Amino acid sequence: MGYVRLRQLVIAAASLEVAETLANVLGLGEAFLDPGVAEFGLVNRVYAIGDQFLEVVVPTALTAPAGRFLARGGDGGYMAIFQTDDLAAVRARADALKIRRVWNIDLPDISASHLHPADVGAAIVSIDEARPAASWRWGGPDWEKHAARGKLTGAVIHTADPEGMAARWGEALGITLKGGVIQLADATLEFRQGTEERIVKFRVSVPDVGAAAVRAARRGLDVVNDEVRIGGVGIVLVG
Repeated sequence: MGYVRLRQLVIAAASLEVAETLANVLGLGEAFLDPGVAEFGLVNRVYAIGDQFLEVVVPTALTAPAGRFLARGGDGGYMAIFQTDDLAAVRARADALKIRRVWNIDLPDISASHLHPADVGAAIVSIDEARPAASWRWGGPDWEKHAARGKLTGAVIHTADPEGMAARWGEALGITLKGGVIQLADATLEFRQGTEERIVKFRVSVPDVGAAAVRAARRGLDVVNDEVRIGGVGIVLVG
Protein backbone atom coordinates (compact mmCIF):
# COMPACT_ATOMS: atom_id res chain seq x y z
CA MET A 1 0.00 0.00 0.00
CA GLY A 2 1.12 3.57 -0.69
CA TYR A 3 0.66 6.53 1.59
CA VAL A 4 -2.07 7.02 4.16
CA ARG A 5 -2.85 10.46 5.50
CA LEU A 6 -5.42 12.03 7.81
CA ARG A 7 -7.77 14.16 5.73
CA GLN A 8 -10.82 14.86 7.90
CA LEU A 9 -12.05 14.62 11.51
CA VAL A 10 -15.72 14.69 12.47
CA ILE A 11 -17.64 15.68 15.60
CA ALA A 12 -21.22 14.53 16.14
CA ALA A 13 -23.20 17.08 18.14
CA ALA A 14 -26.74 17.81 19.20
CA SER A 15 -26.62 21.36 17.84
CA LEU A 16 -24.93 23.27 15.03
CA GLU A 17 -23.87 25.78 17.68
CA VAL A 18 -20.87 23.48 18.14
CA ALA A 19 -19.86 24.19 14.53
CA GLU A 20 -20.13 27.94 15.11
CA THR A 21 -17.97 27.70 18.24
CA LEU A 22 -15.37 25.55 16.50
CA ALA A 23 -15.15 27.94 13.57
CA ASN A 24 -14.86 31.00 15.80
CA VAL A 25 -12.19 29.61 18.11
CA LEU A 26 -10.03 28.22 15.29
CA GLY A 27 -10.58 31.13 12.93
CA LEU A 28 -12.07 28.95 10.21
CA GLY A 29 -13.55 30.19 6.95
CA GLU A 30 -16.93 29.70 5.32
CA ALA A 31 -18.49 26.29 5.87
CA PHE A 32 -19.72 23.89 3.21
CA LEU A 33 -23.17 22.41 3.78
CA ASP A 34 -23.20 19.00 2.14
CA PRO A 35 -26.70 17.94 1.04
CA GLY A 36 -25.41 14.38 0.59
CA VAL A 37 -25.29 13.73 4.33
CA ALA A 38 -29.10 13.69 4.40
CA GLU A 39 -28.68 10.06 3.31
CA PHE A 40 -27.36 9.39 6.83
CA GLY A 41 -30.02 11.48 8.61
CA LEU A 42 -27.69 14.43 9.15
CA VAL A 43 -27.06 18.08 8.53
CA ASN A 44 -23.47 19.29 8.65
CA ARG A 45 -20.87 22.00 8.40
CA VAL A 46 -17.47 21.29 6.82
CA TYR A 47 -14.51 23.64 7.28
CA ALA A 48 -11.26 23.52 5.32
CA ILE A 49 -8.05 23.94 7.32
CA GLY A 50 -5.08 23.81 4.99
CA ASP A 51 -6.00 20.94 2.70
CA GLN A 52 -7.68 19.00 5.52
CA PHE A 53 -11.13 19.32 7.02
CA LEU A 54 -13.08 19.58 10.26
CA GLU A 55 -16.74 18.61 10.15
CA VAL A 56 -19.62 18.83 12.59
CA VAL A 57 -22.65 16.61 11.96
CA VAL A 58 -26.00 16.91 13.68
CA PRO A 59 -28.60 14.14 13.39
CA THR A 60 -32.06 15.08 12.17
CA ALA A 61 -33.54 12.00 13.85
CA LEU A 62 -32.50 10.15 17.00
CA THR A 63 -32.79 6.87 15.07
CA ALA A 64 -29.92 7.92 12.77
CA PRO A 65 -26.54 6.32 13.60
CA ALA A 66 -25.21 9.67 14.85
CA GLY A 67 -28.34 10.01 16.99
CA ARG A 68 -27.63 6.67 18.62
CA PHE A 69 -24.02 7.78 19.14
CA LEU A 70 -25.20 10.89 20.97
CA ALA A 71 -27.63 8.87 23.05
CA ARG A 72 -24.77 6.67 24.26
CA GLY A 73 -22.43 9.43 25.37
CA GLY A 74 -23.31 12.89 24.12
CA ASP A 75 -21.32 15.08 21.73
CA GLY A 76 -17.95 13.71 20.72
CA GLY A 77 -15.48 12.51 18.12
CA TYR A 78 -17.53 10.49 15.66
CA MET A 79 -15.48 9.73 12.56
CA ALA A 80 -11.99 9.84 11.09
CA ILE A 81 -11.46 9.98 7.34
CA PHE A 82 -8.18 8.87 5.84
CA GLN A 83 -6.85 9.21 2.32
CA THR A 84 -5.11 6.44 0.41
CA ASP A 85 -3.83 6.01 -3.11
CA ASP A 86 -4.97 2.36 -3.27
CA LEU A 87 -8.51 1.87 -2.01
CA ALA A 88 -8.82 -1.45 -3.83
CA ALA A 89 -6.12 -2.87 -1.56
CA VAL A 90 -7.85 -1.41 1.52
CA ARG A 91 -11.15 -3.01 0.58
CA ALA A 92 -9.53 -6.37 -0.10
CA ARG A 93 -7.70 -6.27 3.22
CA ALA A 94 -10.83 -5.27 5.16
CA ASP A 95 -12.76 -8.15 3.60
CA ALA A 96 -9.98 -10.60 4.46
CA LEU A 97 -9.94 -9.34 8.06
CA LYS A 98 -13.76 -9.61 8.23
CA ILE A 99 -14.05 -5.87 8.84
CA ARG A 100 -17.45 -4.93 7.50
CA ARG A 101 -17.71 -2.16 4.95
CA VAL A 102 -21.01 -0.49 5.81
CA TRP A 103 -20.99 2.09 3.01
CA ASN A 104 -19.17 2.22 -0.29
CA ILE A 105 -19.20 4.74 -3.09
CA ASP A 106 -17.32 5.05 -6.38
CA LEU A 107 -17.56 8.37 -8.20
CA PRO A 108 -15.36 9.74 -10.97
CA ASP A 109 -13.41 11.97 -8.53
CA ILE A 110 -13.50 9.91 -5.32
CA SER A 111 -14.13 6.44 -3.94
CA ALA A 112 -14.74 5.67 -0.27
CA SER A 113 -15.55 2.91 2.18
CA HIS A 114 -16.81 3.29 5.74
CA LEU A 115 -15.67 0.58 8.13
CA HIS A 116 -18.04 -0.62 10.82
CA PRO A 117 -17.12 0.92 14.20
CA ALA A 118 -17.90 -2.37 15.93
CA ASP A 119 -15.18 -4.03 13.86
CA VAL A 120 -12.44 -1.41 14.33
CA GLY A 121 -13.53 0.29 17.55
CA ALA A 122 -14.21 3.82 18.84
CA ALA A 123 -15.38 5.52 15.63
CA ILE A 124 -16.43 5.17 12.03
CA VAL A 125 -13.26 4.89 9.97
CA SER A 126 -13.55 5.99 6.36
CA ILE A 127 -10.80 5.39 3.84
CA ASP A 128 -11.05 7.39 0.64
CA GLU A 129 -9.18 7.68 -2.64
CA ALA A 130 -9.47 11.11 -4.27
CA ARG A 131 -8.77 11.71 -7.97
CA PRO A 132 -6.70 13.85 -8.30
CA ALA A 133 -5.14 13.32 -4.90
CA ALA A 134 -5.19 17.03 -4.00
CA SER A 135 -8.96 17.25 -4.51
CA TRP A 136 -11.64 16.53 -1.89
CA ARG A 137 -15.29 16.32 -2.92
CA TRP A 138 -16.51 16.26 0.68
CA GLY A 139 -15.11 19.76 1.27
CA GLY A 140 -17.33 21.35 -1.37
CA PRO A 141 -16.71 22.64 -4.88
CA ASP A 142 -14.59 25.66 -3.88
CA TRP A 143 -13.09 24.70 -0.52
CA GLU A 144 -9.67 26.09 -1.47
CA LYS A 145 -11.12 29.63 -1.44
CA HIS A 146 -12.31 29.25 2.15
CA ALA A 147 -9.44 27.27 3.67
CA ALA A 148 -8.00 28.65 6.91
CA ARG A 149 -4.32 28.40 7.72
CA GLY A 150 -3.39 25.39 9.84
CA LYS A 151 -3.54 21.62 9.75
CA LEU A 152 -4.72 18.53 11.60
CA THR A 153 -1.74 16.83 13.23
CA GLY A 154 -3.39 13.93 15.01
CA ALA A 155 -6.00 12.49 17.32
CA VAL A 156 -6.23 10.67 20.64
CA ILE A 157 -8.51 7.67 20.99
CA HIS A 158 -9.60 6.21 24.33
CA THR A 159 -10.29 2.51 24.77
CA ALA A 160 -10.02 -0.23 27.38
CA ASP A 161 -7.46 -1.98 25.16
CA PRO A 162 -5.16 0.60 23.55
CA GLU A 163 -2.71 -1.84 21.98
CA GLY A 164 -5.48 -4.08 20.67
CA MET A 165 -7.43 -1.24 19.08
CA ALA A 166 -4.28 0.35 17.67
CA ALA A 167 -3.43 -2.99 16.07
CA ARG A 168 -6.91 -3.23 14.54
CA TRP A 169 -6.79 0.29 13.11
CA GLY A 170 -3.28 -0.40 11.88
CA GLU A 171 -4.45 -3.55 10.10
CA ALA A 172 -7.31 -1.65 8.49
CA LEU A 173 -5.06 1.20 7.36
CA GLY A 174 -2.18 -1.04 6.35
CA ILE A 175 0.18 0.71 8.78
CA THR A 176 2.81 -0.92 10.99
CA LEU A 177 2.43 0.59 14.44
CA LYS A 178 4.76 1.25 17.33
CA GLY A 179 3.12 0.40 20.64
CA GLY A 180 -0.18 2.23 20.87
CA VAL A 181 0.73 4.83 18.24
CA ILE A 182 0.04 4.91 14.50
CA GLN A 183 2.28 7.28 12.56
CA LEU A 184 0.71 8.44 9.31
CA ALA A 185 2.23 10.50 6.54
CA ASP A 186 1.10 13.73 8.20
CA ALA A 187 -0.41 12.91 11.60
CA THR A 188 -0.18 10.72 14.69
CA LEU A 189 -2.94 8.59 16.19
CA GLU A 190 -2.50 7.82 19.88
CA PHE A 191 -4.51 5.09 21.60
CA ARG A 192 -4.76 5.53 25.36
CA GLN A 193 -6.42 3.81 28.29
CA GLY A 194 -9.87 5.20 28.96
CA THR A 195 -13.33 4.24 30.10
CA GLU A 196 -15.04 5.76 27.05
CA GLU A 197 -14.35 4.27 23.64
CA ARG A 198 -14.17 7.37 21.47
CA ILE A 199 -11.95 9.83 19.71
CA VAL A 200 -11.42 12.24 22.61
CA LYS A 201 -8.89 14.77 21.26
CA PHE A 202 -8.07 16.45 17.96
CA ARG A 203 -4.62 18.02 17.58
CA VAL A 204 -4.94 21.14 15.46
CA SER A 205 -2.07 23.37 14.37
CA VAL A 206 -3.10 27.03 14.15
CA PRO A 207 -1.12 30.15 13.20
CA ASP A 208 -1.59 31.83 16.59
CA VAL A 209 -2.36 29.65 19.63
CA GLY A 210 -2.69 32.69 21.88
CA ALA A 211 -5.29 34.34 19.65
CA ALA A 212 -7.30 31.11 19.51
CA ALA A 213 -7.16 30.86 23.29
CA VAL A 214 -8.44 34.43 23.61
CA ARG A 215 -11.34 33.70 21.27
CA ALA A 216 -12.18 30.60 23.31
CA ALA A 217 -12.14 32.60 26.54
CA ARG A 218 -14.47 35.18 25.02
CA ARG A 219 -16.96 32.40 24.42
CA GLY A 220 -16.72 31.32 28.04
CA LEU A 221 -14.57 28.26 27.36
CA ASP A 222 -11.72 27.19 29.60
CA VAL A 223 -8.30 26.75 28.00
CA VAL A 224 -5.99 24.46 29.97
CA ASN A 225 -2.51 23.67 28.65
CA ASP A 226 -3.54 24.94 25.20
CA GLU A 227 -6.56 22.63 25.11
CA VAL A 228 -10.17 23.74 24.79
CA ARG A 229 -13.18 21.44 24.89
CA ILE A 230 -15.66 21.87 22.04
CA GLY A 231 -18.41 19.41 21.16
CA GLY A 232 -17.17 16.82 23.62
CA VAL A 233 -13.69 16.84 22.08
CA GLY A 234 -10.50 18.29 23.52
CA ILE A 235 -9.10 20.55 20.80
CA VAL A 236 -5.35 20.64 21.44
CA LEU A 237 -3.97 23.85 19.98
CA VAL A 238 -0.53 23.38 18.45
CA GLY A 239 1.71 26.20 17.29
